[in-house]
Order: sequence, then C-alpha cells, then structure tokens
Amino acid sequence: MRPATRLVYLCAWLGFALLPWYLTEGMSLTGLDWLAGYPLGKAGSGLALGLAGEARWLLPGGAMLLLAGLAWPRQDEQRAASILIWAGAAGFALFFLQGFAIGLKGQGIPWLASLFGSAGATQRGMGPGAFLTIISLLLMMCHGLAYRGFCRGDVFTTSTIGLLVLLIGLFIFFPVVTILKGAVVDSAGRPDFGAFADRFFDSSIWGLGCLTADVSCGVAWNTLILAVLCGFLTTLFGLASALLILRTGMPGKTMMKALTVLPIITPPFVIGLALILLFGRTGMVSNLLYEWVDVPRSRWIYGLPGVLIAQVLAFAPIAFLVLIGVVQGISPSLEEASQTLGAHRWETFSTITWPLLRPGIANAFLLGFVESMADFGNPLVLGGNFEVLSTKIFFAVVGAAHNEGQAAVLALVLLAFTLGAFWLQHSWLGKKSYTTVTGKGDAGLATPLPRRVSWISTLLVVPWVALTVVIYIIIVIGGFVKSMGRDYTPTLEHFLTGFRIDFSRGMHFEGAAWDSFFTTVKLAAISAPITALIGLLAAYLLKRQTFHGRGALEFSTMLSFAIPGTVLGVAYILAFNVPPIEMTGTGIILVIAFVFRNMPVGVRSGIAGLSQIDKSLDEASATLSARSFTTLWRVVLPLLRPALVAALVYSFVRAMTAVSAVIFLVSAEYNLATAYIVGRVEAGEFGLAIAYSSVLIVVMALGIMLIQFGVGERKLGRRSADTKAAPVAVGGG
Repeated sequence: MRPATRLVYLCAWLGFALLPWYLTEGMSLTGLDWLAGYPLGKAGSGLALGLAGEARWLLPGGAMLLLAGLAWPRQDEQRAASILIWAGAAGFALFFLQGFAIGLKGQGIPWLASLFGSAGATQRGMGPGAFLTIISLLLMMCHGLAYRGFCRGDVFTTSTIGLLVLLIGLFIFFPVVTILKGAVVDSAGRPDFGAFADRFFDSSIWGLGCLTADVSCGVAWNTLILAVLCGFLTTLFGLASALLILRTGMPGKTMMKALTVLPIITPPFVIGLALILLFGRTGMVSNLLYEWVDVPRSRWIYGLPGVLIAQVLAFAPIAFLVLIGVVQGISPSLEEASQTLGAHRWETFSTITWPLLRPGIANAFLLGFVESMADFGNPLVLGGNFEVLSTKIFFAVVGAAHNEGQAAVLALVLLAFTLGAFWLQHSWLGKKSYTTVTGKGDAGLATPLPRRVSWISTLLVVPWVALTVVIYIIIVIGGFVKSMGRDYTPTLEHFLTGFRIDFSRGMHFEGAAWDSFFTTVKLAAISAPITALIGLLAAYLLKRQTFHGRGALEFSTMLSFAIPGTVLGVAYILAFNVPPIEMTGTGIILVIAFVFRNMPVGVRSGIAGLSQIDKSLDEASATLSARSFTTLWRVVLPLLRPALVAALVYSFVRAMTAVSAVIFLVSAEYNLATAYIVGRVEAGEFGLAIAYSSVLIVVMALGIMLIQFGVGERKLGRRSADTKAAPVAVGGG
C-alpha cells in the first residue's frame, strides 16, 4: 500500500472499532454525552456491537476490512489493487445494503434483512463511525483502481471522482428517487398505483372549472400560467434595460446597474410584503386614492396580479444580468456590414441583432420560469385564494391535513414542469452556432437602436425602475415607523424587538431575532466553503481530466439547479427522516441543502475560470513530477481565486436568503432568518418583518462589498502600455 492508502485503511478501522456506529439522540460534534453508552450502549462502535451480538449484521462488512488488510505488506501493486478493489467494493455494498434493509419497525426491506440473518431486527440511523468506515472503504476501492492505471494512476483524481459520485448520488439522486417512490406507495409503504392515479389526476391539480364556472383552476395550471407570464415579462424588462444601457445614451445607467444587485441580496418575499404596504387595503397608495379621489379600497393585490408583480420585480434584474452580456457579445461588425449593404436600423435589428439574441432570451426566460416555479415566499404572502404548487406542497407537509403522498405527487408535477422547460429551451436553440466573439479584432461601433425599439424600451423600463425604487424606499422606511399605512410615528421599536442588546450586565443579546440570525450566519458560513470546494473540485475534474462517464457527471452536477427548492425540501424530508441516513431536525441537513442547492454555481464558475487558464500550465507541472493534487493546489487554485471568491460569496448570500428549500427543514433549534420573517408576516407583524429584512439586506450588501474587495483585479504579471521597458544587457560575460 502507498502511505495515503494506509492512512485510509486506519481511518476505516477507527470508524468501525472506536467511533459510535449509530446516531444517538442529542449527539453533537462538541458534546460528549454519548460516552455514557460507550462502547456497548446506544453509542457503541460497530465492532463492539457486532461481537456482543446486538448488531451481528455488521460483522460481514468488518470481515472485508480484514481482507483489505492483506494488501498492507504487499509490494506488488497489481495484487494489492485487486484486494483493495474487491474488499472495498464488497464492504461498501454490505454496509449500505444492511443500512437500507434493517431500519425502524415497519421500515426497511424485510427479505433483504433476512439474508443478513436479522429478520425483525431494528437499527437507528448511521452515525460518525458508519460514515467514516463507508467513505474509507469507497476510497480504498478508488485507490485500487488508481493502482490499476485508471485516471493515469492518480489516486487523488480517482478518489475525488468516487466521493463526488457518492455525494451526488446520496444528496441529489436518492432524494429524487424517494419522491418518485413516495408518490406511488400508500401509507404502509406498499405500491399503490391506483392511489397515485387518484392523487395525480385530482381536480385540485388539473381542474379547468375556471373556464366554465366561477371556481378556481387547478393548481398546476395556476403555476404554469404564472411561470410563463413571469418568464415572458422578466425577459422583456431585462432585454429592454440591456438595450437602453448599451445602445443608447440614456441617463441613470449607474442607478439601473445598482438595482440589479439589490434583488440578489433581498429575501425573496420582502418585495411582496412591500407591495402589501403600498397597495393592500390599508396600504399607503390605497389610502391616498381613497382619500383624494374616493377610489374604494380593494384586495386586488392578492392573487395572480400581486404575485406576478412581485416576481417580475424580484427576477427581472436576473434576466438583465444574463442579457446584458449577450448584447455586449454581438459583434458590431456584423451590424455595420448590414448597414453597408443598405439596410435600415430596423431591418438590421430584426435580421441581425434579434436572431443573435436567441440564446440570451432563451436562458433569461428559463431563469424567470424556473425561479417563478420555485418561488415560495411571494405566493405565500400575496397568493390569497390563488394557489400554486410550492405553497400547496408546503401545506400538504405542515398543514393540518398532513399528506406526504400528496406532497410527493405535487413535487413530481413541479419537477416535470421544470425539466420540460429545460428540454424545450434546448430544442428551441438546437445546434445552431451563435458565436460572434472570436480572436480577431473587432473595433466597430454598435448600431444605435431603431427609434421604435428605443421608445418601447423606455416606456417599459421607466415605470419598472420607478416602482423598484419606491419598493426599496418602503423597505427602508417600514422598519422605522409604527405601522405603515396607519401610524407613521417614527420608532425603533421593531428593531429593538428583534435586535435588542442589554449592556447593563455585560453584553446580552435579548432581541427575539438574534437566535435565528446567528444560526443563519453560522450555517451559511459553514456551507459556503464546502459549496465552493465541491464545485471547484467538480469543475477541475470535468475540465482537466478525462474519464468514462464525465458527461453524466456534468449533467448530475447541474441537476440540482433544475430541481425547484420546494421539491428539494420535500425530497429531503422523505429521504432523510428515517434510517439509514437520519438527519431531519439537525443543522447538518440544512448545510447539505445549502451545499447541493448552490453547487452548480461553483461548478460553472470554476469551468469558466479554467477555460481561461492554458492547460500547458498543468502539463508543465506534471512534467516536473507533480501529481494532480499538487498541481491543483499550487498552480490552478491561485489562478482561480476570482472564481473561488465568487462561489464563496454567492453561496453565502443564497444561504442567508434561502426560503423555499429550507422552510420544511427548519426546527426549533435550527430556525433560520427567512423562516422567522415568514412567521412574523403570517402573524401580521409587518414592522418587525421589514426591520429584520432591512438588517439582512445590509448584511448582504456588506457581502457584496467583500466580494468586490476580495476579488479585485487579478494580477497576471502583464506589463501595461505605459510601463517603461527595462534595459536589456547585450553581450556575454
């Protein structure tokens, strides 16, 4: 064995013989209460419990550890490789199979449990010992494959691939499969396709009574109509803004660019809350209209109009960020060539510019569509009687009529809509080439917009920008007055209720919001580096390594982006509420949800960064006998610093403002800021909710400032044009 393999082997025995095999109640990384049941109690090791007869089914996996030990003294790597591959794979499979076969009473797989000689037995979820042993066995198998020459014999590469496949399989594919299973089984866990058909074709999902009678349409049609309208309008506003900023001399461009950052650092439902304070029955605008022109107060803001306005305001800046890059990438020389041939501005725009915008338009629409599908906060705040899938799933899980099977069916419909949108986008773009940026010089000037396009864009953008500014003014002011729309007396009561600090006996955080705030910051700070690490490792493998299944791995890393947060939350509840992986109610499940929800951003950032780094640098490092880990650590990672910092800050910001995926996963001990704000909104405490949201916006703004300060301008040792040339010595010596 190589030294790294011996270390992995020792870790496997550490997990099997010394660490607690099962996850016991109250177990934490810092607490030592589990020692009371060590080594044969609830916190006993796998070896001790197996030898004592309390968990005999663990001993076959332990035998594979003994078999793997035969490779320790061998000098012949090929024989050692065979032992490591077979012992690692067999041990890994045995531990995982018994974990799924033997569970709580009424759970598990009885026929498989009987093969382990443990019919009728029960066991709790896997603990630290089980996870360390299983991961070590997987790594031993990967090391054996490296000994056989896989991935050019590089142990680091094979091990990283193995770990990524395990993590993606556990925390993306397994939950999705669990949703599919939960949709087709009854309460006893038996397949019941009749019950699935009844749930799936229920009139509350697909009903069209709104076309023939005064009743609501099915929740699926509501969600689809809302998503299509949101995708269309966000793309329209984003495109109009991008064209005005890049193709006209309009004033206020700096302010418009600043407005693209604010929705990223704003909790998703805060805009909906601000709309209520403006246009609700007691809102500021509603009161003014009633007092000045006698317009009666109404509830028009609750339902499709209000949710749509809130989503467009929240997601249009994202479409703008996508489209401004696409507009910048259109080669001016193509438009100049069109005008040289006698085309007018409108003809040039319609035949040259517009077709080249197709990729950006498709991606912007897709983002708006998916974000609308996944949005939970705005429909909860403004939906009224207008139900969408995300809120319907929420009430199916946490409502009085608790129905996990119905939640699974609704999540399946939502996932099908999202994946269908991805497929339609791919089909619309086809395999046509839209490349306009090449290595050749392109000093042409972009063609000014046709007059009609400029006027239409202005008429669209000005009201949108004005309303966005008013919304954020309301967000700022709302926390400093007693009650928006009723009592505008200045006060700090809301901030003191949430964030009071008592200095009379030292520093005591007495505000009601401190616990959720500190928990959110802590979990976001833990998840951000893990997200960036996994994302950049995956990007390095996909961009720099060649191995079978690379395309499938790349698709898998992006799958979590296609899964709406609501679906992911329900999937995690169904998958990780029972053994063998039991994590609900803990901080670990929240960290994992953050990591795998935001991982695609790290992957794409890393791939984009690696695309700019010449592969010859890796080859030069390999020529000097450096292995891939050394090359990654000392050559590639320093050059990926911008991508690393971007992934870190993005994942931190998204973890701080996430709501749809984690609303199902929070607990009394691990309550998050967004869940706390939703609770205040439901209780009618709008002032406290606005004040807390303002604090989060400030914290996120500081995060944006940190990313700008941390990334800066990458220094590559290039000489600027005004740098004086150093004198060159001529001659030998």
